[in-house]
Amino acid sequence: MVKVAKDGLDTTRDTAEEEVSDAAIESAMHGQLSDKQIRLLEELDRETHVRKPRSPLLTKVFTCLCIAVSLYHFVTAFIGTPVVLEHRSLHVGMMLVLGFLMYPFSGKSDYSKPSMLDWLLVAASAAVPLYIAVNYLGVVERAGNPNVPDLIVATLLVLLVLEATRRSAGMALPVLSLVFIAYGLFGRGLPGLFGHRGYTWMQLSNHFFANTEGIYGTSVSVAASYIFLFILFGAIMSKSGMGLFFNDMAMALAGHSRGGPAKVAVLASGLLGSINGSAVANVVTTGAFTIPLMKKMGYAKEFAGAVEASASVGGQLLPPVMGAAAFIMAEILGMSYSTIIIHAAVPALLYYLGIIIQVHLRAGRTGLVGLPRERLPKAKAVLKERGHLLIPIGVLLYLLLFSGVTVIYAAVITIVSTIVVAMFRKNTRMGLRDILDAFADGARQTVSVALACACVGIIIGVASKTGFGLTMANAIITMGSHSLLFTLFFTMVTCMILGMGVPSIPAYIITATIAAPALAKLGIPALSAHMFSFYFAMFANLTPPVALAAFAAAGVSGGDPVKTGFAAVKLALAGFIVPYMFIYSPQLLLIDTTLAEGLRVTAGACLGVFLIGTAVEGYLFTFVHPLLRTAAFVGAFCLIDSGLVTDLIGLGVLVLLLTAQHFAARRQQAGAGG
Repeated sequence: MVKVAKDGLDTTRDTAEEEVSDAAIESAMHGQLSDKQIRLLEELDRETHVRKPRSPLLTKVFTCLCIAVSLYHFVTAFIGTPVVLEHRSLHVGMMLVLGFLMYPFSGKSDYSKPSMLDWLLVAASAAVPLYIAVNYLGVVERAGNPNVPDLIVATLLVLLVLEATRRSAGMALPVLSLVFIAYGLFGRGLPGLFGHRGYTWMQLSNHFFANTEGIYGTSVSVAASYIFLFILFGAIMSKSGMGLFFNDMAMALAGHSRGGPAKVAVLASGLLGSINGSAVANVVTTGAFTIPLMKKMGYAKEFAGAVEASASVGGQLLPPVMGAAAFIMAEILGMSYSTIIIHAAVPALLYYLGIIIQVHLRAGRTGLVGLPRERLPKAKAVLKERGHLLIPIGVLLYLLLFSGVTVIYAAVITIVSTIVVAMFRKNTRMGLRDILDAFADGARQTVSVALACACVGIIIGVASKTGFGLTMANAIITMGSHSLLFTLFFTMVTCMILGMGVPSIPAYIITATIAAPALAKLGIPALSAHMFSFYFAMFANLTPPVALAAFAAAGVSGGDPVKTGFAAVKLALAGFIVPYMFIYSPQLLLIDTTLAEGLRVTAGACLGVFLIGTAVEGYLFTFVHPLLRTAAFVGAFCLIDSGLVTDLIGLGVLVLLLTAQHFAARRQQAGAGG
């Protein structure tokens, strides 16, 4: 039995392993998790650890509230929203109300019903947007010079956001927000670079409350529009059976090949992770059947968990949804969403190529084979049963890339098209109850993300008020001695530290505010700087000591969590190098390049990723000599550089490796035959 400490970091296991039956694996493929897996998900992913009211009346009331919240966002996307501050305050107020009803005060609280304190917090959460709606002109006109009621409501808003985020996402983000508040209040006394003029609580709280640079800033704007609608889209897709389609198609395409179950994990987790945006939830739901399959085929527990963890984290890097971070990036950079996903495509595919190569080579090294074809679904049958569910994704891509419509309009049309297309076949058809349940699920799933976005507004508000972002950028550049490589390294470390224990979207927003400016000051294109920060904020989910995705995978596999984390880092090694690749070769992001040049650089990067996988696994056609492994690493880094000379050196190393391995494999076969 897996046991996880309350902070979600100390994972242990019994020495006796539980054998997972084929029936349990089949159930997991259909999204039916065991009690053990549900407990694990709730322990490591606080977003899923919610109340389960005993009262049918309370359940119905809460469900109706969730449906009403979804309908508000869906309808206003059609007809237009109220004025900015009113709309954003109403969005945060609704998320706070749902949050205090969903998440108890602590693990010892009553999970069957809200307490009196919870109801008081619900009332206070509703009072804040009501105050803004009634006193809108006054609040806006007094911005910078609040009266006493403004100060009281602003303070109440900050406390509500901190407490709701603590309940839904853990302590990391609220504690970081409190550190920034303290910095804003007492930074005057700091010596050197980080000192500033100092601000009173009245100035700070009003900055958080009465304008669009604090809690009601960019992150909440994106959460209230793009993120909510795309999470709703994901909920409707899930209700139609899209998850099962991804699982079946991955099994049909890759299950029979060498190391098939691991490749199934990579494909299924990547596809699902791009839509749902939660690495930990993806690990448990997809890993519930892929990890037992990998173990049955002979993969070590830690490696099986590492495959699932690295693939699930990568889903957030994969267009078109990218775990909703693409919307934030587009808003911050002032670029179109379609531009972001086009630039993000090649690096994400390189990341998955690296994992697939290592999985394939590990299977060859250990003699693992695929699953029998007769046990696998047929691709033609899967497409016949559920292939029509791909139509809404095609509609979404067309609307985003070619039609010129807004992202919000594209999301609304895609949601409607999903409901319509699902009607084509009986096994995907949704009745009114299913649609309403999907709308309720969409609101529930948005709560933790929206609260985290509101909380990160406190950090961004302090950073904008005090100039901390530019100060930190100067500090990173100073530590890097004005060298691009060293500055990249310190930026990477900063992003991974800031991303520890923080949900993916706020992790990116924080790193984009604090770390990305350092690269921009060295002349790196803004998009490249933000993508670099985004990648390493995501990888905090993989790297010990706070590797929640790896810990969740270890809980499913029964492996050691720290070993699983390091195995996941090894598997994702190409992903750790890819951000450096697109900094030095911006053609990988398709920035200011021709088609021919982009193809050449991409092909070179693919070969470089292949050499990295070979060097890490020490196997190609047979075991690779240590000197050749070293040469493969050198060749990989040469191919990473977009220069023609370095590409030729890398290709020379590749030819040398292939030739040496060819003859080594022939000698091995001759020896075996003799």
